[in-house]
Amino acid sequence: MRTPITLVTGPLGSGKTTLLRHILATRPAKIAIVMNEFGEIAIDTKVIEGKNVRIAELGGGCVCCSLLGEFEAAVNEITARIGPEIIVVETTGLAEPEALVFNIQEVLPQCRLDGVVSVIDADMLVRFPELGHTTRLQIEGADILLLNKIDLIESRQIGSLEAKLREINSSAAIVRTERCRIDPELLFGIGRERKVMPPEHKHQPEFESFTFTSDKTLSHDCFEHFANGLPNSVYRAKGFVRFEDSSQLFNFVAGRWDLEPFESAETQLVFIGKEIAAQKSAILRALDECAQQDKK
Repeated sequence: MRTPITLVTGPLGSGKTTLLRHILATRPAKIAIVMNEFGEIAIDTKVIEGKNVRIAELGGGCVCCSLLGEFEAAVNEITARIGPEIIVVETTGLAEPEALVFNIQEVLPQCRLDGVVSVIDADMLVRFPELGHTTRLQIEGADILLLNKIDLIESRQIGSLEAKLREINSSAAIVRTERCRIDPELLFGIGRERKVMPPEHKHQPEFESFTFTSDKTLSHDCFEHFANGLPNSVYRAKGFVRFEDSSQLFNFVAGRWDLEPFESAETQLVFIGKEIAAQKSAILRALDECAQQDKK
């Protein structure tokens, strides 16, 4: 029996790791996770620690053309050492999925591609309707499209978003979700039979990233002011923030952000965006000021 692989893809901040956490919490199976987060700190890997699952982390870029060999080695090690019932691969939001799909079907004879699930941020689709090349490919290659975060838009807007997705991919099932809450049985057993041709391009990421780490506690009021004032060049930020009275998981996507309780021994944040190197010193200085304010 070949091990089924489910590929979870979608743009930065759409909810892929939220879906992964939901699967781990609701589906009783021996699941192996292959993750490849963009940025120096693998925040998403830390989020799923302690869930009694096996995690393989690639790091260093996108699961795409340039890392196919490394991905193959990781899957070979997982199947040999762990023997999972299911392998779930979460790609970075910068990855174009067809290269990974081709690699699975051609060089992993002990595995089979079960299906491709693409998570789409409904709120982002309303606010930024122009689709980039990578996002379009992520929609085109999907067997299931999760139209996520529908609670952040008006109900009358959902129909037009679904029509837009069907124009790009007429065969995929579209499932509306809030925080990626879906019956996990719908995601597995797809039995994908479509074949893809070898990719002819070399993917070049357009995004940059940098990180902030501190063992100091931050002022809550200062951090909220900081999050509200992040420049437009920062598309995505996430990580753990330690305040005086709690630790929180921070999620920021294109101006919208939230906090939720999550245990962490220190503050670790990663910032992702286009041409953000010029903003790095100002952002890090502002975070240092939040750490100093908490001492006053």
